[in-house]
Amino acid sequence: MISVPEPSVAGAPSYLHIDGQDIKVVAKMNLPRVVVFDNFLSYEECEGLISGIEHKILQSTVVDDRTGTSIQHEARTSSGSYYTRGQTELVDRIEKRIARLLNWPIEYGEGMQVLKYEVGQQYKPHNDYFTTHSGVHLDGGQRVGTFLMYLNTPKKGGGTSFPNSGLEVAAQAGSALFFSYKDADDSSMTLHAGTPVLAGEKWVATKWLRRSKF
Repeated sequence: MISVPEPSVAGAPSYLHIDGQDIKVVAKMNLPRVVVFDNFLSYEECEGLISGIEHKILQSTVVDDRTGTSIQHEARTSSGSYYTRGQTELVDRIEKRIARLLNWPIEYGEGMQVLKYEVGQQYKPHNDYFTTHSGVHLDGGQRVGTFLMYLNTPKKGGGTSFPNSGLEVAAQAGSALFFSYKDADDSSMTLHAGTPVLAGEKWVATKWLRRSKF
């Protein structure tokens, strides 16, 4: 198996036809390894992911580097919750689509996290891979990729920025952002942030990919 998830975008295809969706390849970058897709989710799928979980969202947490436990932190001010893998027919269908798009087994992925950001809320620059101090979270191996799906379009703000490369991806309903990090260090250039929402609200769903079965 390849060492990290990798969509089949060699040859510069304009779109990839997967699970009935003509998924548009909007942008690619080699460092950081980023691919932006449009039309990954339909409007109905976006709405379904939100409505299925909005009644149980709580304040978001981060992983404490010293203890490996989940704690609330001023760097992350959103709220959210999780779908377990395959929890609903909709979640199962989307997870299979992600697996086909990224050429990565479903069982090598975490459950899907859905987050809500209101005006002023953000996630300051961070990496998605775990540090060596977070061994408690490494059952199933290190994280090697992130697949972020935008479930609505904020009126202003709420993009995803990569401060070390100057890249910022706008939050657009139905689109998706993929980035991978073969090595869990700064060489991946995948330090990123959820920029503050300036008007409206932002809903996103995130799928983290592991190196082995999770």
